[in-house]
Amino acid sequence: MPLYVDLHYIHSEDFSEEDAFRAHLADINVQDQFGVTHKKFWINFDQKTMFCLVDGPNKEACNAAHQMAHMDQACNIIEVSDAEFISFLGLGQKNEHDMALTLSGEVDSGYRTLFLLRMANLTQNDDYQKNKIYDFIKEYHGNLILQPDNQNMASFIFASDAISCAAAIDTFLRTTQDHLDYTMALVTGKPVDDYGTKLFEEPKTRAKYLCGMGLSNAVYIDAMTKTLLHKESQKINSDLEVFRTIDNNDFSFSETLFKAVKDRLTSADFKSEHLGKTLGLSKAQTYRKIKALTGMSPNELIREMRLRRSLEALKQNGKTVAEIAYELGFNSPTYFTRVFRKRYDTLPTTFAKLIS
Repeated sequence: MPLYVDLHYIHSEDFSEEDAFRAHLADINVQDQFGVTHKKFWINFDQKTMFCLVDGPNKEACNAAHQMAHMDQACNIIEVSDAEFISFLGLGQKNEHDMALTLSGEVDSGYRTLFLLRMANLTQNDDYQKNKIYDFIKEYHGNLILQPDNQNMASFIFASDAISCAAAIDTFLRTTQDHLDYTMALVTGKPVDDYGTKLFEEPKTRAKYLCGMGLSNAVYIDAMTKTLLHKESQKINSDLEVFRTIDNNDFSFSETLFKAVKDRLTSADFKSEHLGKTLGLSKAQTYRKIKALTGMSPNELIREMRLRRSLEALKQNGKTVAEIAYELGFNSPTYFTRVFRKRYDTLPTTFAKLIS
């Protein structure tokens, strides 16, 4: 049967583990009537959220069982695959009441700190760096989540482990002799949000925005991850000065900005003035907000995102440099080659041959 994870909000101020077990027991008492099986649950007392792992024929049956048990339905429920679930949340443990526990026996909140790394090696094939990155992720207790592009993602139960891992990887990449272009992001979030349809959709999206628009060779961290770090202070063994903190207001703007640039990236006449109109800001406001968030001017950001997209296109090795240049909104292959070489200190054709 399909596997589902759902979201519930806790409205009681003094909700306890015993209350959580009673709620889970109520679900178990009615589950057979709807052909569902409540397997496990996670609870975050600070954020007042619960997440249930349920086998069932469909979402409607899962919600109907919960409605009968509690006179209420889940705030949201999504279908997940076994592999996806294990990648993000891990196998973990549970107590005799089916409450999820970390491997160290603590209550598992279900929240995870996601690590995302965008990287391109302009010198040689990046297999060596990738293998070292995988080793660091394993060393700091992360679960590797395979991605279809040049990005590496991992899930960590503890924010402090994610921070230590990112710091170790950053140190390694900065000391390598190869010419690397990379950006890292650490974002903490819940497995199911209010309206999403995918596991960890919101934190994954936020990390993607940061890696897509962030400065090269920079590491970004969101406010929730930083808050968790203070609670896990005894585990911190990293210099936080190397991380750039992004607050919720910055995330809201970055989402709008990322979509605005992405939607017009292939248009050769797309300039900063068009971006300002899309954002509903004056020219001066557009410059200030984008510069503060990304460290780049609007036109520099547009060019940077085009160049990063070109790295992916060149890796696919199915189109000519001229085709890629025009498809990404560059006025000519000559101009594309010039800005690519200035940015990456190599020719597009050389990079394409390197990774073919």
